[in-house]
Amino acid sequence: MEAEFIAKIVSIILLDIVLSGDNAVVIALACRNLAKNQRKKAILIGTGGAIGLRIVLTFIAVWLLQIPFVKVVGGLLLFYIAYDLIRSKEEDPDIKSGNNLFAAVRTIIVADFVMSLDNVLAIAGVANGHNGLVALGLLVSIPLIIFGSQIIIKLMEKFPILIWIGGLLIAYTAGHMIVNDKYGHRLVEATTPLMNIIIPIISMVLLILVGLWTKKRQVRNIK
Repeated sequence: MEAEFIAKIVSIILLDIVLSGDNAVVIALACRNLAKNQRKKAILIGTGGAIGLRIVLTFIAVWLLQIPFVKVVGGLLLFYIAYDLIRSKEEDPDIKSGNNLFAAVRTIIVADFVMSLDNVLAIAGVANGHNGLVALGLLVSIPLIIFGSQIIIKLMEKFPILIWIGGLLIAYTAGHMIVNDKYGHRLVEATTPLMNIIIPIISMVLLILVGLWTKKRQVRNIK
């Protein structure tokens, strides 16, 4: 029993390391345009709110996922967030408006809520009803997300291409959520198992096309 318990703890920690990566990317993208003195504040407030929602979501996730098309709607919302983050990549990095701090926090909380549907279920499944293990999963995820996002922000400042890579990762996650929906899964069964790969890839291609179109439009408006 002790070995099984330790195995569950290790599994939850590994899951958190893997699953917290996309959350850290969202936070980094949402905060990158804030002044440096506002970034930590946005990360702490946003992560705190997101963790609070995760706790609530842990108790209602199984019920929530029974609602038809909830993952499809979540995937579409996540795609919009990816587009919104890509669209704003040319903004002045020294914007200090309080509204932008609020916008960053809002983006972090909404995106984390959507992306946590699968994450919470995975951890809850490993914990097998053990509330202490679920709490451990939440506690482990907090430093991973906070420190991970700060490292990613610094990398994005040096390598701007990472903004697009981060957006594509979020778009891929959006497509993956859609095919994992109860009704999205039926589409896969009715067509081909390759849809599990095709739809997330289409989501990324669509983001590139929409992002480039928006950039051209912005250039025309400046002229």
